[in-house]
Amino acid sequence: SLCPPPGGGCRKMETAPGAAYGAGRAGGAFDPLTFIRQPQTIARAVSWLFSIVVFGSIVNEGYMNRPSEVEQHCIFNRNPNACNYGITIGVLAFFGCMAFLALDAYFPQISSVKDRKKVVLGDIGFSAIWSFLWFVAFCFLTNQWQATDLEEDDPLKEGADAARAAIAFSFFSIFTWGYLVLFAMDRLKDITFTEEYNKLFLSQPTHPLA
Repeated sequence: SLCPPPGGGCRKMETAPGAAYGAGRAGGAFDPLTFIRQPQTIARAVSWLFSIVVFGSIVNEGYMNRPSEVEQHCIFNRNPNACNYGITIGVLAFFGCMAFLALDAYFPQISSVKDRKKVVLGDIGFSAIWSFLWFVAFCFLTNQWQATDLEEDDPLKEGADAARAAIAFSFFSIFTWGYLVLFAMDRLKDITFTEEYNKLFLSQPTHPLA
């Protein structure tokens, strides 16, 4: 508080809300248990696992060859673009999840409200784009799978389960990444509140009261 000489009034400086908003936790100690239990962390980890299932299924069992051929082809209607798209989206989602998990862990140490806002806006943009890309992947892979001649391309049905897994977890990923958008938007509201609070109260000069 800022106080005049003895006998005068005193006015306390307003302080921003605590841990729930913006920079209140800046510099605080990292608590692994609290971090792991956060819904955003859980959704990020689940999205990370789903991405592994998608690209892992395609890489390991997504290429087959007919009994009369030596060269292997993508199991999705022998369309290499389908396999390449699924692998690319999955791998990039894998690394994206790891990067944002690291940012989530470091987030409480970021003291600047503006820097926090940049991180959250990046999270919203990345998650929204990937939710859309997973929707495209689901539609693309499903379409190519329906056009696949399993009797001719995979008579032993060795890659059918992997193809279905890639399609299923592409579908699930639409929602996990969508949840990440919602969580990030909720965090953005808190940061915006803190930003406005600081402008209205902390930036105002304090004067002694008569």
